[in-house]
Amino acid sequence: MPFHRKIEDLLFPPRCACCDTLLAKDEWEGGFCGECRENVVRVSKTHCMRCGRPIASPTEEYCADCRERGERGGRKTFLQNKGVYLYRGDMKTAMYRFKYGNRREYAKAYARDAARMYGEWIRGQAFSLIVPVPMYKRKENLRGYNQAEVFAKELGKATGLPVRSDLVVRIRDTRPLKTLNAAERKNNLKNAFKIRRIGVKLNRILVVDDIYTTGSTLEGVAGALLDGGAHLVCGLSVCIGNGC
Repeated sequence: MPFHRKIEDLLFPPRCACCDTLLAKDEWEGGFCGECRENVVRVSKTHCMRCGRPIASPTEEYCADCRERGERGGRKTFLQNKGVYLYRGDMKTAMYRFKYGNRREYAKAYARDAARMYGEWIRGQAFSLIVPVPMYKRKENLRGYNQAEVFAKELGKATGLPVRSDLVVRIRDTRPLKTLNAAERKNNLKNAFKIRRIGVKLNRILVVDDIYTTGSTLEGVAGALLDGGAHLVCGLSVCIGNGC
């Protein structure tokens, strides 16, 4: 461990990426206290092959919502999405601190679990780069950081993939998604994202975010990337709603 890292850990001891308590030294590497390491619910292998939400039956490939979308047809956006933790219980509070409370250090634990759970899938998809879901610039300036970008950088370190935070920009200041229903979310994000070509050859892209709920945000970013020439777009989020 680099000397500056040791000093930083002594001055600012790492906190649990779920309950925020100070970690014992033997818990630093994992990023969670012993209790949360056991109690945080990670997404199991029985999940929808498209959106990544948990599904009850191991014999089903898709959740009811994705089956209905497939039957309706329409424009394709992202191919698959994966989630690391279920968005419930203490992880809801943890995501609030990660997003609004400047707990950027949580991203290391999240990225470590993401790489452990989905490293084989990431390698199999042969992604060329990671793109974080962008924030509207004024909001990012007020907050001081974009939590999706923080997670993306840690995931890039864990997987060896390059991260491009400047490839997609949010050009409209959209309403908070938690205040909208599914239909309103989709309309709210229509034409909200724009791709910027900055010496990047688009191919297979992994879009990352903090929370996946209806998929509207991922669809908006994926649509901009596909319109810009990307061949394939998948998503990966720290948390995912238990919608099915």
